[in-house]
Amino acid sequence: MFGLGATELLVVLAVIFFFFGAKKIPALSRGLGRAVRNFKKGLHE
Repeated sequence: MFGLGATELLVVLAVIFFFFGAKKIPALSRGLGRAVRNFKKGLHE
């Protein structure tokens, strides 16, 4: 996935966690999921 290994992904997730905090992570995940879903839906139209 984008040339990232497991260690790099863990570091990126830790940085995101520190920047946004635990309370905003679910909202960010939801928004990202919606964006991916809409993008896939747009590809099929």
